Amino acid sequence: MLKLARLSLLSLALATTPVVTLVLAPTQAEAQAFSSLRQAIAEASSTEEQLAAFYRERDFQPIWTTVDAADRRNALFSALAEAHNHGLPTQRYDTTDLVAAFENATNPYEMGRADVQASLLFLQYAQDIHSGFLEPGDIVGDIVHTLPRRDPLELFTEFVDANPYEYIATLAPQHPEYTRLMRAKLHLENLIDNGGYGPTVQAGSLAPGATGDAVVQLRNRLITMGYLERSMTAEYDARIQQAVVEFQIDNGISADGIAGGETIRAVNRSAAEHLSEVILAMERQRWMNFDRGDRHIFVNLPDFHTRVIDDGEVTFITRSVIGSRDSDRRTPEFSDTMEHMVINPSWYVPRSIARGYIPSILAGGANHLQLMANGRPVSRGAVDWSRYSASNFPFDLRQPPGPRNALGLVKFMFPNQWNIYLHDSPDQHLMTHEVRAYSAGCIRLDDPFDLAYHLLAAQEDDPRTFFDTILNSGRETQVNLVEPVPVHLVYWTAWVDTEGRLNFRNDIYGRNAILRDAIANLGVEIRGVNS
Repeated sequence: MLKLARLSLLSLALATTPVVTLVLAPTQAEAQAFSSLRQAIAEASSTEEQLAAFYRERDFQPIWTTVDAADRRNALFSALAEAHNHGLPTQRYDTTDLVAAFENATNPYEMGRADVQASLLFLQYAQDIHSGFLEPGDIVGDIVHTLPRRDPLELFTEFVDANPYEYIATLAPQHPEYTRLMRAKLHLENLIDNGGYGPTVQAGSLAPGATGDAVVQLRNRLITMGYLERSMTAEYDARIQQAVVEFQIDNGISADGIAGGETIRAVNRSAAEHLSEVILAMERQRWMNFDRGDRHIFVNLPDFHTRVIDDGEVTFITRSVIGSRDSDRRTPEFSDTMEHMVINPSWYVPRSIARGYIPSILAGGANHLQLMANGRPVSRGAVDWSRYSASNFPFDLRQPPGPRNALGLVKFMFPNQWNIYLHDSPDQHLMTHEVRAYSAGCIRLDDPFDLAYHLLAAQEDDPRTFFDTILNSGRETQVNLVEPVPVHLVYWTAWVDTEGRLNFRNDIYGRNAILRDAIANLGVEIRGVNS
């Protein structure tokens, strides 16, 4: 525990003097000391406006360098010593200078400066562990989460009135997923310290019935990863086949029990690679350290699935298509609120897509699209096409409702600046693909009607009949949700399911590679890589 060995009792007594009417006026020396303390705190805190406001409300009294602040000091130092367990950049919380400042605080002025120094370090740690140490949008433009940064004034006000150990413990995400990831991190670090997963599988592919050294390598890695009980078999038997199936499910690979090329590559990933994914996943959890909603819609982009979560349980799941890998069509990460659905929607073609149709329209084709000007239809026969080219085409394009509409027969709206939403699609054959990145950014659903029924069940006695009646009318109809539903579009390539099993998905947009460089530059320790 930290001791303020060199703080004078006189200074400490002055620092803890309550703001009340004194029977005996302080001596001139005491008044000067208190004035010096307040001046130091005011000067040192002036660089952080809300911290300065906090101290100003307390008449610039210290919160760390008083005799009765030992628990606060020790709680802070204990938390900083454990920062590596959270995958945080520990060099940001180097306490060397702060310890020296405490030890050298032999007069009120230095006490005041040390107090603010402790507050600034606490603020850095508190914000980092609560809502992330990266500003992801500055690193990857398609990450547009609004980070849940704590208000410093509110944070300090709560902290000084709380048990410091208990309060600091609440700063990290309290979501069970974060706890599971932290447990997985510690497990992987222990594995790495003891040799990792062992020798890699030296084979391009393996199938049931195979024998030999490569099967033994596969067996041993599956044992170490927790998919197989200890065994001496050198044959790709039914037990190994079942373990491969479970591994494939957890890694988003078609679960056929055959260790083909993709499965072998996934099995051969090192424990250090997995650890780096888990550390990134913990940071992503911090970006979402807020109330996600008792009911919310959760779209994990690299998992190609959309889920409805009710009170922590998955109550609906469907396959999804996400934006393609093209840089201008990747689906962004953000949260918003679904307000309504549109049954029998029209498709208003975005300009970025409309450009591709213009040559066909000028040549008399693309008759499934309607010309629009100022929101009104324009007859093609009334247009002098000789006046227009692709560079001066003045019309908007609309596809009327129908079974071949690009949005299908229903879309789910959470209005946002990127015009991203969930919708049906006439191209349902794409749902059979393992990697489903084909859209212009929106999320296409395999079972859109079932999602509509599921959402409408909260407000309609017979949601299926309600929906189908509108659908069969053929008319474009907006249906408001009585209770709007939060929607979260995330990019999780690693998570731990409720059974404690690590899941991994491919970094389809290459975002992890960029973020890994960012955390490495900040000095985040990844065991087996930079330790």
